Amino acid sequence: MHNTSTNSKQMKSHCPTLAILSFTILITFNHSQAKRTQPISEILKIDQFPNTKKQWMNHHVQSQETQPQLSAPVVLSGIFCFIAASISSAGGIGGGGLFIPILTIVAGLDLKTASSFSAFMVTGGSFANLICNLCINSTKFGGKSLIDYDIALLSQPCMLLGVSIGVICNLVFPEWLITIWFAIFLAWSTFKTCKTGVSHWKLESEEARRNGFGKVENGLVRNGNCGGSEGVNSTQEPLLGREGKCKLGIPWMKLGVLVLVWCSFFAIYLLRGNRYGQSITLVEPCGVGYWVLSSFQIPVAIIFTAWILQRKESLQDQTSNSQDVDDQTRAKLPNKLFFPMMALLAGILGGVFGIGGGMLISPLLLQVGIAPEVTAATCSFMVFFSSTMSAFQYLLLGMEHTGIALIFAIVCFAASLLGLVVVQRAIQEYGRASLIVFSVGTVMALSTVMMTSFGAFDVFRDYTTGKYMGFKLPC
Repeated sequence: MHNTSTNSKQMKSHCPTLAILSFTILITFNHSQAKRTQPISEILKIDQFPNTKKQWMNHHVQSQETQPQLSAPVVLSGIFCFIAASISSAGGIGGGGLFIPILTIVAGLDLKTASSFSAFMVTGGSFANLICNLCINSTKFGGKSLIDYDIALLSQPCMLLGVSIGVICNLVFPEWLITIWFAIFLAWSTFKTCKTGVSHWKLESEEARRNGFGKVENGLVRNGNCGGSEGVNSTQEPLLGREGKCKLGIPWMKLGVLVLVWCSFFAIYLLRGNRYGQSITLVEPCGVGYWVLSSFQIPVAIIFTAWILQRKESLQDQTSNSQDVDDQTRAKLPNKLFFPMMALLAGILGGVFGIGGGMLISPLLLQVGIAPEVTAATCSFMVFFSSTMSAFQYLLLGMEHTGIALIFAIVCFAASLLGLVVVQRAIQEYGRASLIVFSVGTVMALSTVMMTSFGAFDVFRDYTTGKYMGFKLPC
């Protein structure tokens, strides 16, 4: 009981740090030099300060003519991003919901530059997670990798398709509608995630008292089961066969299929380009060819998902013929279409809100009973594929300031490693896997407050200036 109270105090000790970080960022908002753009994650010009508006506008025009450099605001934003990346890495989410506001508020970058930097930063952080998770085989899950490749296989094609659909919806829907949806969904997800974290914490404390120890021996999960969490059992019937594994335990066939999915969508993005005419081909922006190439994503996602599901069913039939399967356990597993539909929903919402799908898919996995360690590792694995696609697109379409972007990526790489080490040590020492859930909840709470506030200011400015606030065409 003494150690339990100590653990609670240690968790509470992080609250002042998070509060100071959030308060500092909000204060800095009044001095930001961010360029006003449309999506919810962007920063508006503050018209409530008439005495400083003219001076701010003159400085803003000058800042558009200069390139980002390692100035004091950029260094300060790097420090904030370091803290944000270390917190996000523990939950396996990208952290783009924090990076973009920090870069636009503190560093004064315009949204286009901040978004490109964020893609590199998320890639750096997810790459650190990927290295650690590939090299770790958890004894708590029978010596298996924490990454659930089956969930990634079922989710990745539909998630990439959902992001494309969500981006189109972001262009069509009015800002006030997006802001309301964002606030409601993220607030609900944050509440459910924190509630899940509290449940895990109570179960871990109960397990500790039952064992007579001050810490949970090898965590709460015993024999791959965490309070009825059967989601990890999906690895018992692997997709695409029981192929041989390398020394690191990497299932090369599954990884190869994921790379093939990545390359297929990446090729479509490159051939299509964006609506501003940036493309490696001569496709007319928003023309017939543009929309035809965009529609190719639908059959690609359906074909990959259907093939993976067919392979899973055939392997399940072979398993049922060779060994007895517990019908009760199988009945508790999610429906075979659950993960693709969940990923499609997360991708659409991520595209609409302008944030990564990892922040949305992580709480959904936790809600269906996937263990926190598996959720974090699997989400970071999926985020790596989506973030690298964005980063490569920015590079091939003529991104500027790649040097500073790489510096930020290295910062997030180091921060993610530090965050992973600290959290893993805490889990091993105290058996508190719920720390991962609280990390996800913290990032979601900060993102909800910051991005909803910016969206609300943006909507208010549009209203006061008489700007059109209805539905728009995608082009």
